[in-house]
Amino acid sequence: MSKSSLPCKFQVMPVDLHQHVLVIPTVSVNQLRVMRVMRVVGTLQLVLLLTLTSRAAGFNIPLEVEQPPTIITHTSGPIVALPFDNTVKIRCEARGNPPPEYKWTKDGKVFIPPHFTTNKTNHSDGTFVLHNKHLLQFQGKYRCYASNKLGTAMTEEIELIVPSIPKFPNEGIDPIVVKEGDPIILHCNPPEGVPPRQIYWMSIGLQHIEKDERVSMGIDGNLYFSNALQKDSRRDYCCFASFPKIRRIVQKTAMAVIVKSLKADNESADSVDATPEAPPVRKPGLLLPPGVQTEKLLLKGERLQLECIPHGYPTPTIKWMKLGDKMPSRTKYDNYGKLLIISAVEEKDGGKYMCIAENSAGKADHYFDVIVEEPPKWQTEPPQSQLNVSGSDVHIKCAVSGKPSPVITWRRNAGLFRDDSQKNSRVLDDTLIIHNARPEDSAVYQCDASNSHGSLLANINIMIMNMAPRILTRDHQEYAVVLGGDIIMNCSVFSSPPPSISWAKDETPVTTEGGRFAILQDRSFQIIRAEKNDSGNYVCVASNTEGKSAVTAVLDVKDPTKIVDPPREAQIISGTTAQFTCQAEYDKSLQSTFEVVWRKDGEKIPLSFEENSRYLVADGLLQIMNVNLSDQGFYTCIARTSLDEDNATALLTILDVPDAPKNLTILELESPRNVSLSWVPGSDHNSSVTEFIVEYEESQWEPGRWRELQKVPGIQATAELALHGHLNYQFRVYAVNAVGPGPPSEPTKRHKTPPAAPDRNPENIKIQGHLPHQMDISWEPLLPIEHNGPGLEYKVSYRKLGVEDVWREHLVKRHSFVVRNTSTFVPYEIKIQSRNSHGWGPEPKLVTGYSGEDVPTAAPRDVAVEVFNTTVLRVSWTPVPPATVRGHLGGYDVHWLRKRSLLNPNNILDERQSMSFPGNRTHAIVPGLEPFSEYRLTVNVFNKKGNGPHSDPVTFSTPEGVPEQVPILTTSNAQKDSVLLVWGPPLEANGILTGYLLQYHLINETTMEVVDSQEININVADTTQWWLEGLEEGSLYRIHLSACTRAGCGPPLAQECNTAAKARAEGRRGDLSTQGWFIGTMCAVALLTLVALMACFVRRNKGGKYAVKEKEDLHPDVESHRMNDDTFCEYSDSDEKPLKGGSLCSLNGDGALGDSISRDSLVDYADGEVEFNEDGSFIGEYSGRKRGGSVSEPSGPSPVTA
Repeated sequence: MSKSSLPCKFQVMPVDLHQHVLVIPTVSVNQLRVMRVMRVVGTLQLVLLLTLTSRAAGFNIPLEVEQPPTIITHTSGPIVALPFDNTVKIRCEARGNPPPEYKWTKDGKVFIPPHFTTNKTNHSDGTFVLHNKHLLQFQGKYRCYASNKLGTAMTEEIELIVPSIPKFPNEGIDPIVVKEGDPIILHCNPPEGVPPRQIYWMSIGLQHIEKDERVSMGIDGNLYFSNALQKDSRRDYCCFASFPKIRRIVQKTAMAVIVKSLKADNESADSVDATPEAPPVRKPGLLLPPGVQTEKLLLKGERLQLECIPHGYPTPTIKWMKLGDKMPSRTKYDNYGKLLIISAVEEKDGGKYMCIAENSAGKADHYFDVIVEEPPKWQTEPPQSQLNVSGSDVHIKCAVSGKPSPVITWRRNAGLFRDDSQKNSRVLDDTLIIHNARPEDSAVYQCDASNSHGSLLANINIMIMNMAPRILTRDHQEYAVVLGGDIIMNCSVFSSPPPSISWAKDETPVTTEGGRFAILQDRSFQIIRAEKNDSGNYVCVASNTEGKSAVTAVLDVKDPTKIVDPPREAQIISGTTAQFTCQAEYDKSLQSTFEVVWRKDGEKIPLSFEENSRYLVADGLLQIMNVNLSDQGFYTCIARTSLDEDNATALLTILDVPDAPKNLTILELESPRNVSLSWVPGSDHNSSVTEFIVEYEESQWEPGRWRELQKVPGIQATAELALHGHLNYQFRVYAVNAVGPGPPSEPTKRHKTPPAAPDRNPENIKIQGHLPHQMDISWEPLLPIEHNGPGLEYKVSYRKLGVEDVWREHLVKRHSFVVRNTSTFVPYEIKIQSRNSHGWGPEPKLVTGYSGEDVPTAAPRDVAVEVFNTTVLRVSWTPVPPATVRGHLGGYDVHWLRKRSLLNPNNILDERQSMSFPGNRTHAIVPGLEPFSEYRLTVNVFNKKGNGPHSDPVTFSTPEGVPEQVPILTTSNAQKDSVLLVWGPPLEANGILTGYLLQYHLINETTMEVVDSQEININVADTTQWWLEGLEEGSLYRIHLSACTRAGCGPPLAQECNTAAKARAEGRRGDLSTQGWFIGTMCAVALLTLVALMACFVRRNKGGKYAVKEKEDLHPDVESHRMNDDTFCEYSDSDEKPLKGGSLCSLNGDGALGDSISRDSLVDYADGEVEFNEDGSFIGEYSGRKRGGSVSEPSGPSPVTA
């Protein structure tokens, strides 16, 4: 077969139908072989896109140097013009100096594009375009030639195929009439068209004809019946050919098949009463392929398909074998074993194959002789272009292989080149030799290798020249590299013969010893692990026999980019803001190119400058607002300059509430009221589920309202539920993790429970007596869902405890009941049982309660008082008999009345106070008394209904106490050795004032330390001034003044003063009564005394101004008297004010007494072994020692009785 008739196989590529350019793909010789085979069977294949191939010659000669043309881009392979393509472009582009000129041939003749084609004016491009409507006349084979004065390069032939639109011929087809058991062949004969072509056999109604062992479609598209049956009779067998690339389907004229019955002629073939008769047995034969043996020629790499379609009855089976060898492991079978397929055949797959058709009547066989050949191919690589000096020998080897062996044709500048022994060139089969080459031997040589399956063409540029080095790299080229990086500085040189290269830095030759420096094969200079001192100027020197040349390179070693504050892994709750930081150090000279780029999972983050953008990037900071689960992933910060980059990655984990559980399933256990609910948990979104909440909704009492039913640990996905009766339930589940509760699942289907008796009885039964002769019973009713059925009511049963054996019973629907006409405060046994129309609840529990209370009738006896100190006493009594309490004992009230102050016995006071002490007790501590006063005290018992009668009153007096602090202390008329002190008397003397204690201390004004201390007892109670004498001149003194009674001295008031220097103390003091300062001071003292007396009057008459409200006889509730377990007492006053000196907190609690009480009373007992019991009473011995007081108190308490 000639090369001009070689077929081609094309690769189908996607194409935009609005584009008008066809690009030819690279066509292999295997594809060419497939085209040849396909043409034999009448099939045309073509391509939609034609790819461009480009390959320069083996060496790169700068265009400044004269050189022959080199084809760099050209259309390769056949071009198939589709009907909807407007134009076809055929490309050819070459480089050379002088610029090449182009020439085209078509079918071996010179081709000049006609006027209706567009020819590009660019001299470096030989591409032209053909318009679609004239394409048919341009069908043929084209070749491009690119020429200049140094030679001519050529391309392989490019075939342009203009296929016609596929269609079946209009024809009339006679019906095919056969007998049962005969074979049938329905011929399709599909038209050729743009591949792929797909064949279908269908009816007119577009129903596919079923295929099986008996009925099959061959590779040729025909429909084969191994034996005919009556059911094969029909008149609408249609063959359809589909060409999807051109979106076209064509249909062949419908064919009719009539299968005659084997019955006698006088019997109707389609009689319903006829008994079907099987066709006679037929010996197997082959419908396809014909004959005994078939030769199958394939190219290496193609797909081998061997087909045997049998006929006979019963339907024969097909077996395959390879004679003298095993079947290849890649062998596959299709079409019910009738088709053998081996993909990508190799030479070893060649040989003899046999198919055997067999049934009960015999066998039939067919042999296939498979021959695998190969188009030409390069054994290693195509021959490369060469640059040689004058006088050298040139060898061009065209090493190709193929089967049959390719024939090699040599060309020079596209013309045939033959062996010439007279000249200096020889052709030895696949090698061309030029001896003692001269410049005029420079040309483009072509090696054309071909066999019956295809051809190969190589253009080899041979240049014979001598030339001094020409450096192509720009002089003073600047290079930059980061510290520790590698850098290559170029030194591209063209010369003939090849140059020798040397490099120098700052005029010092560079050695390649040490491993950090190297001169590469392309003459570039490489530095590995650059250091700072590698910066500088480098010179590349190229030289050969024709001369030398040099070029300078400038290197700058930069600091590397390094991330110093990388992003860190974070776990962020959905809906909040995530933030990553990325701070880097870099060479400041690269600041203009420095940038920080963020990527998520390797993809660039889509940044937007709109206001609603969720991403904010600024100064190495990445913020992601309103994060969601899609934001989870690995975030990479890339800090980079034009030279290098550094990166760091952190994982962002999004925490969110769990997804709703799915697939809720209800499974009944032992009864419909006990079910097991299971579910499939949803995603926990990176926070483990801590628990599942099962909720229910029932349609009777609260339809649409979901309530919690049960909690299940997060590791569990089932819950056993105990349900109430007579309800129509549905359930749902939601999960909870550390972020919060997730959405609920979809509700289950309704689950109805049967009615039943109540499961429980009422709880929280309360028995109260609001009136003395009745008992009020109340309870917490059952919830509506706990009724378990209709008709819920309660049975109330009661009887006197220990007195009655018979229960009194009442049925009620409400949740309270009143028992009337009871005795006062009598114990009862009570029980309450629930029931509905389906039965009684469980046996109820007994509860004990009392009937109504009344006020107590007896008063405490033997009331006695022990005075501890000036403000605290202990009161004791004998408890009342329990029978007289007539109710639950609430406790005891202690009432005391301050009758008068012993300092002013004629002034009658009425200051009433009281304290409540809960529980059954016999004594109590009473704080907050006034010193040096006369009191009257009573005690009464109380219960919920009120107070009992008061005890006989007890009268007692409190001892004197120490006075309060003096309200004011001033110094005046300071002399060199004396100073006048003026003060006001204490507002509360707490006893008979005996005088004052004056203490004064000399102070070192530098260190503020006490140098000397003195004290004076002023035994005049009514004085308010004092001349302090004997002081040092010009000195600082700190003065303390305390008021005193027989009980001791009170807290001091401090004042600092300075004595006068000598110059300021001239003259005598003179008569004090005539000096102005003295008169002013005395007026101030008088005014202060008046104010103090008024204050004392107000305080002492407080009780008279605000009358104490007596407690009511009947307390509404004992809680008004009762105190908490950790409270000492409950204090009441007529005007509801706190006790003097601060609030009186519990003595057995955590509080502390007021300042005055702590100082004057209770603290006195802290030094001994005294402690308080839970009821506030003292335990142990009492002692009355003052810590540091100068006046002693009585050694113990003084009991006072009525």
